[in-house]
Amino acid sequence: MNRPLPLGSPGPAGRPDLAEAMHRVAQGDKEAFSRLYDALAPLVFGIVVKVVRDRAQSEEVAQEVMIDLWRRAARYRPEAGSVTTWAATIAHRRAVDRVRSAQAATDREHASAAREHTTGFDEVAEQVETRLEGEQVRRCLRGLTELQRQAVTLAYYRGLTYREVSESLRIPLPTVKTRMRDGLIRLRDCMGVTA
Repeated sequence: MNRPLPLGSPGPAGRPDLAEAMHRVAQGDKEAFSRLYDALAPLVFGIVVKVVRDRAQSEEVAQEVMIDLWRRAARYRPEAGSVTTWAATIAHRRAVDRVRSAQAATDREHASAAREHTTGFDEVAEQVETRLEGEQVRRCLRGLTELQRQAVTLAYYRGLTYREVSESLRIPLPTVKTRMRDGLIRLRDCMGVTA
């Protein structure tokens, strides 16, 4: 007569009958879950720690898997595979999910830090570029004649019109226009700007 083995009795492989334990767990049997836990927890933890590689996180994931087995016990189908295979599959999937989640969080942190760093770098680079351009303009201004330098400085740094520059320097307006045009051409060439 073939009767089901009592829970905790060794099955064909010398281990408790995990399928029967899973059936009882599905009915809410806490004692059956305790035995199932004792039988599967080392396997689950071993799988998880190999994937996650962090003992503390592995313990968390293994605990989540065991709780998942308790909650999903009614979904277990013996014809689909053994309890051990089912638990191992759930453990591996949860461990992979944890690794992916941790990697995604790390990627987000790195991306955020890169964006913040890039912003700071751009500000510094812009300030340096502005300073270098200012130094280049001053150097190029020194290469102009005195009249050209005075006319360009009054027009661009003080905002005077051609007429006001002419009055300020006490020279004819056409001369101011010519000197400014020549001075701007020399500045453009010195700065390496193409027209």
